[in-house]
Amino acid sequence: MHDLKDTARSLVRVSYGGGVHKTFRGPKADERFANEVRVLRHLAKLGCRFVPTLLEVHPDQLRIVTTNCGSRVEHLDEPRTRELFAELARFGVQHDDPDMRNVTYRQSDGRFCIIDFEFATIL
Repeated sequence: MHDLKDTARSLVRVSYGGGVHKTFRGPKADERFANEVRVLRHLAKLGCRFVPTLLEVHPDQLRIVTTNCGSRVEHLDEPRTRELFAELARFGVQHDDPDMRNVTYRQSDGRFCIIDFEFATIL
């Protein structure tokens, strides 16, 4: 596996098969884990195609596995960033951390995607 992010709040790794493994840690890890699972399931039920798909849930390890939504975006103008997060709101979700670090680019279909839903709110 290849580490993407290793912080006090989470460890994110990509497997050789392409799955993204996110392990929650630190303050309120169990709450953040449960929230991300709840939000991703909500978005999947509504057919949202520009967020990760939840593949596995491991509550005992506070770990999820999702599809890979592409690579990090280094440059994106503010109007386009706001537009992306507004599109998410149409699926009844407010991201609560609408920063460019939570935007990826999926080259397979040329789509900007949104990741990291541990602080998101279902409206």
